[in-house]
Amino acid sequence: MLQLPGAFTPLSATLIEEKGFDGVYSSGAVMAAELGLPDIGLTTLTEVSNRVREITRVTELPVIVDADTGFGEVVNLARTVQTLEDAGVAGLHIEDQVNPKRCGHLDGKEVVDTATAVRRIRAAVTARSDPGLLVIARTDLRACAGLPATIERAKALVDAGADMLFPEALASLDEYEAFRRAVDVPILANVTEFGKNELFTATQLESAGVDLAIYPVSLLRLAMGSAERALAVLRAEGTLAGLLPEMLTRSRLYELLRYESYSRFDASVLGFAPSGSSGSTDRQTFEGPAWN
Repeated sequence: MLQLPGAFTPLSATLIEEKGFDGVYSSGAVMAAELGLPDIGLTTLTEVSNRVREITRVTELPVIVDADTGFGEVVNLARTVQTLEDAGVAGLHIEDQVNPKRCGHLDGKEVVDTATAVRRIRAAVTARSDPGLLVIARTDLRACAGLPATIERAKALVDAGADMLFPEALASLDEYEAFRRAVDVPILANVTEFGKNELFTATQLESAGVDLAIYPVSLLRLAMGSAERALAVLRAEGTLAGLLPEMLTRSRLYELLRYESYSRFDASVLGFAPSGSSGSTDRQTFEGPAWN
């Protein structure tokens, strides 16, 4: 089973790659939160594609992005797929909630009818230029109509061309196992804290037949929790000296930023002189950008 932690910044994507994970997830809820917005469909395609492009620039890992309901009707959805594909993503998921959507683990969700859900996935599959782009169909029907209805919709989404299924907020491992038996494409599980379901381990999910797990908001929650505690300390004590052991050191930050590679590039340009000049550097030994 593949594990894709959610990156809340490009720098966190660098860390995810360094720690040996299989890919990076870019969460719509995280992007909304970064803008100080709730996850109710307020972000735009431009905001999402800009952030995804920043993430794909810094990592060689495949990036899967949350495309919500596609940012409009089927024609808009086609443009969404093309825009995110141009941004370098390996895959995206489209959901069957009504507009405006809301977080999949909140009450009061509404889903569209099956015909509309199918059209969305068909539009995404038809619009992609790279047949290797992973089109993932997310369905939130479990909270509205139960597991049997969810499975029936999932089968229709596969018929529409979905490469993978994302059944949101299944209630138990037994439900994942039943879902696995019913469909013949890979399954994605959303592992999110404080949600509707238990925090299943990777081993449990893999045993239940899950192929890919995302951890969308985990790093943001941890970072913001640490920031909140640190601000309280700073306000109370007037210094953060006692928290230095918990901080990323300057040298470690520079390591993640590949600071030295930029310095080498800068030095190679400043030290270059045309062949034959005094103090020249052999043109053939010039090294291009070290971060390429």
